Amino acid sequence: MSSMTKAELIEKMAEDADITKVEASKALSSFMENIIATLKKKDGKVTLVGFGTFSKIRRKARKGRNPRTGEPIKIKASNVVKFKPGKKLREAV
Repeated sequence: MSSMTKAELIEKMAEDADITKVEASKALSSFMENIIATLKKKDGKVTLVGFGTFSKIRRKARKGRNPRTGEPIKIKASNVVKFKPGKKLREAV
């Protein structure tokens, strides 16, 4: 498999953990909701040892260029999610 959808991930989780797809779906939803809730906090950061770390960084406002017209544009400051893979994940890939 070169890519995996959420439904395929739920199916695989259910199979591996010997649970129903409904339970696997609830577990995955809880996982994602808790990562989002943590990253919404001021210094939110989620570390999964061996897998990686999700963190939030603030991108400053900057100037860009409209690729179609070449006209300069202003890009607003924003928060972005950063993922740094852990050692185990880097070695596996």
